[in-house]
Amino acid sequence: MRQTRREILPGVMMTCLQTDKFKTGLLSVNLLTRLSRETAAKNALIPSVLRRGTVSCPDMDAMAARLDSLYGARLEPAVRKKGEIQCVGFWADFVDEAWLPEGEGGLLEQIAALLGETLLAPNTRGGLLLPQYVDSEREKLLEDIRARVNDKISYSRYRMTELMCPAEDYAVDVLGTEEEAEAVGYVALTRHYRALLASSPVEVFYCGAADPERAQRAVRDALAALPRGELDMDLGTDIRMNRVEEGPRTFTDVMDVTQGKLAIGYRLGAAMEEPDMAALRVMNAVFGGGVSSKLFMNVREKLSLCYFASSGVDLVKGVMAVISGIEAADYDKALAEIGRQLQAVQDGDITDEELASAKRGLVNDLLSAADSAGALEAFWLEQNILGLEYGPEELAAFVEDVTREDVVKAASGIGCDMVYFLRGSEVDEDAED
Repeated sequence: MRQTRREILPGVMMTCLQTDKFKTGLLSVNLLTRLSRETAAKNALIPSVLRRGTVSCPDMDAMAARLDSLYGARLEPAVRKKGEIQCVGFWADFVDEAWLPEGEGGLLEQIAALLGETLLAPNTRGGLLLPQYVDSEREKLLEDIRARVNDKISYSRYRMTELMCPAEDYAVDVLGTEEEAEAVGYVALTRHYRALLASSPVEVFYCGAADPERAQRAVRDALAALPRGELDMDLGTDIRMNRVEEGPRTFTDVMDVTQGKLAIGYRLGAAMEEPDMAALRVMNAVFGGGVSSKLFMNVREKLSLCYFASSGVDLVKGVMAVISGIEAADYDKALAEIGRQLQAVQDGDITDEELASAKRGLVNDLLSAADSAGALEAFWLEQNILGLEYGPEELAAFVEDVTREDVVKAASGIGCDMVYFLRGSEVDEDAED
């Protein structure tokens, strides 16, 4: 697999993975912008509105027909959060030309052209985004924001982050707030869209069999009209090493749920000064990131204090979250035992099997990512934001070399910042999730 990365236009970086192992190619374009309460909903809305129609494909029926003519290609909006950066754009997947009838070529160029047109030449009236498209997609966005509460696990993680980081942009959800979304109109969204195009660095990703120079040329032609103003090249994520207050903050919400959700937020501390990404991944896997982790084997299996328990790290922001399903009566015991298991990792109380199992699971996951164009795209987007140049195979090799001492060092500065508990109502104990 040949990997190249270069600037193809001002502020436009393109990563190409040349490989013939997939029957489909993948092309994505992401505008990078600061995550903020004032603009998150507008940014989340833009790709969906643009996808409704372009100059040559003015509505969804015309767009669908165009994609069908490109051998059933797909082009979808993409809005993601990486630390305190919001990534806004599109991804397209399409049949690799090696699998097309003989004499049929140029599909990559056509896909790139359609993606560029969708981003840069939407269907407008008088230079403004169509109000009916904006209104329709705004209602869908509002439905998604309001539906956040339906998944209690995700909602608990969202609330924990919101309460843990009230003065940090990290608290903002990738879809923004209901209040902000409700206020978006087509005139203001058009103005914001133009400003976003002009100020955003762009990350492009291609995975497929085509020569990288050909893919770069296709995207360069497709994005030639991209307006470039004063680019925000200082995008980044503020990393807070220590918790806000002397001790962990606590917060409880009450809803009609049959099973409580415990969400605990940690700061990774000094480990983020010069982060060892492989060691941090292994540390998380030993603690709570797998079925052989301390949380799973001790808190869930041995002590039966929870229905599930797992941890995850955001290596861009430097935070770790534990999510667990517990009975309200087990709150104190579960919280204390989770703390004890983290302390065990910090003390180096890690068996050879725990370390080997954590590394084995991570290596398998990383090598599996190399078998999926979508997983590779997500991996490289984060790597590029972090400024890292190694791929999943190289990261897997780094993981293999992680020692117990490396794990202890990665865990040494971790501190609990927020404990959030979503519990059921005492009035209606039989309510459903």
